[in-house]
Amino acid sequence: MNDSSTTAAVRPVVRTAADVARLVADRPRPSKGAAAVVILALGGIFMDAYDFSSIAFGITEIRRQFGLDALMTGVVNAAIMVGSVVGASVGGVLVDRLGRYRLFMADMVFFVVAAIGCALAPDEWWLIFFRFIMGIGVGLDLPVAMAFLAEFSSLRGKGNRSQRVNAWSPAWYAATGFGYLVVLIAFLALPESGQPLLWRIVVGFGAVPALVVLLVRRRFLKESPQWLANQGDLRGAVDILRSAYDIDAELAPDAVTARRTTPTANWKAFARLWSPTYRIRTIVALCVSVFSTFGYNAVAYGTPLIISTLFQQGPLITIGSSLVINLLFGVGGGLVGVALVSKAGARRLALVGFALQAAALLILAVVGIPTGPLIAVAVGMLALFIFAQAGGPGAQLMSYATLSYPTSLRGTGVGFNEAVKRVFSVISLFFFPILAGALQSGVFWIIAIFPMLGVLALLVFRWDPVGVDTDAEEYRSQA
Repeated sequence: MNDSSTTAAVRPVVRTAADVARLVADRPRPSKGAAAVVILALGGIFMDAYDFSSIAFGITEIRRQFGLDALMTGVVNAAIMVGSVVGASVGGVLVDRLGRYRLFMADMVFFVVAAIGCALAPDEWWLIFFRFIMGIGVGLDLPVAMAFLAEFSSLRGKGNRSQRVNAWSPAWYAATGFGYLVVLIAFLALPESGQPLLWRIVVGFGAVPALVVLLVRRRFLKESPQWLANQGDLRGAVDILRSAYDIDAELAPDAVTARRTTPTANWKAFARLWSPTYRIRTIVALCVSVFSTFGYNAVAYGTPLIISTLFQQGPLITIGSSLVINLLFGVGGGLVGVALVSKAGARRLALVGFALQAAALLILAVVGIPTGPLIAVAVGMLALFIFAQAGGPGAQLMSYATLSYPTSLRGTGVGFNEAVKRVFSVISLFFFPILAGALQSGVFWIIAIFPMLGVLALLVFRWDPVGVDTDAEEYRSQA
């Protein structure tokens, strides 16, 4: 037998959508084409994080400039979360209906317009409006970004989908740290008279990387082959297997090119999340998301407020501490999560992370308003909290929301999880400035309740999505 006949004999043949999903899941090593799509997906997450956190340091100045009371400060804080609830609710379904590529191309426009609008806002109402628009962009982006991370990765081995989904966490903290770096540079460069413009510069700068990501996506982004196969476009799926995965697949003459009838392209998809197959998975994903959200929003977004107001430190220490906490401990914790998730699993990492967070918050509550050496202890506990979040529940909430569902339901699952999570984010961002003003450091006693609830939930529900081939599950159930 000559070489050409040998090659033809071993070429994978695609007859159904299940064949496409299997070829992606079983691929032994990552490919350059798929890695480029993953990088672009992480670029979107980078923008999500930057826009969420860019206003955190400036909220005190915004409050002074616009004469806001605690209530209106909470509204400004929460506006982006309200927008993300709308974006995630709609975006999750649209990702499954229209495809990953179209939504990915659209959401960056929201970031560019909203960043410029926030920077130029003449009063608090315009700022609230553009923060809301920015939130819609974030809500649209996360379901499609997570779908790309999962669907352009193999099930096991180097660069597997659990690791790539977890990579959203260090990307998020790198963006948050980058935001504080921009704050630091602008703070040092501006004269004292220009300090009131600091928050506008930082927020408006977000339009620059968003525009870059938008332009690069137009050139390099590809549609998910699993999604195309589910729509009956096996030819398009095979083409992407060749270009993005280096899989020289062949479309069989008798290939099944009919669009699958699974009800995921409409609002009935939400009902599937609560079907017997996915009900426990949906509950666990919501528990991890909701219980990690309260603490994260209070500590991460509130870090500048905590350090400047509760710890009574100046602006330079506030910026520097926030920068180090996010870049060193946030990114570091996220990378630990990426390294360990394949072996330890999402459930174990989330359990350990919740426990460490509860301990850090209880110590902060006991310390109270720190003085002398206790300042270092208090800042260290903030760093421990972020480290535990980045590698624990903060990373694993996306593992649960993304990997618990097959391709046909993944966008809806992530979107629903994000929408519910953001509702609780709105509550936490709205009430944290009020509670911090009323209770001072006593607010940490309240925040500590939520990671404790996270530990309890994971002890009750033992579902772990790592290494589970959800697409194969679905195809077997329909065979």
